[in-house]
Amino acid sequence: MSGGRKQTGIRRSDRLFDLIQILRDGKLHKARDLAERVEVSERTIWRDMATLKASGVPVEGERGVGYMITAPITLPPMNLTMGELEALHLAVAILGEATDPELAENAQSLAAKIDAVLPENTGPPAAGWGHAVHPFAFADARAGFRHMPLLRQAVRDRKVLRITYLSLTGDSSTRLVRPLQLDYWGRVWTMSAWCEKRAGFRTFRVDRIETVIDTGAQFKDEPGKTLTEFIAYQKANKPFAAKT
Repeated sequence: MSGGRKQTGIRRSDRLFDLIQILRDGKLHKARDLAERVEVSERTIWRDMATLKASGVPVEGERGVGYMITAPITLPPMNLTMGELEALHLAVAILGEATDPELAENAQSLAAKIDAVLPENTGPPAAGWGHAVHPFAFADARAGFRHMPLLRQAVRDRKVLRITYLSLTGDSSTRLVRPLQLDYWGRVWTMSAWCEKRAGFRTFRVDRIETVIDTGAQFKDEPGKTLTEFIAYQKANKPFAAKT
């Protein structure tokens, strides 16, 4: 057990992101093992899991049993696309922080109504979507939205991108990547890709991507570099978020 060890120089939102990357394999993870992975106490893991549940991240589990991420969020009777969910989150987050008290109140009321019809397995977001209990700051989401149109197009059209990425330690690097998939984790988007620099799969936080350039090149599926193999590799190995 990790006892009283603490991560140094890592924001809580970054630790929560790391936990999501671990849990996204769909397997059951015990709090003790999660604590060892991110170097905090089990008590801290219990609090982090409660925060993720309250934020709408579909985490299931409890102390003594373990935790796992379940199905993606849908709003009955309609299923939301990732783009629609992004737009809804952004609109509610912006209005919820509006200086106009009436707009802010109505946004929070709307968020509460949405929360009320979310599937039970998402857990009840106690304070609505993206307010005080949310693990990721609104600034994190806003920083990433500017790149989303080009990233989406690159995934669809298999475009090779040149990105400048800022690691959690503050180091900036330039990468050539093959974007394979975009995922949404409650205000924070991630891009899973084949990274030519590291010659392997990496998951990049979109809000930490500083620049994106379309190289004009397109990529074709090659053995060892496909989305199917990324998913298989992800299930068989520990998360590989691009911190360096």
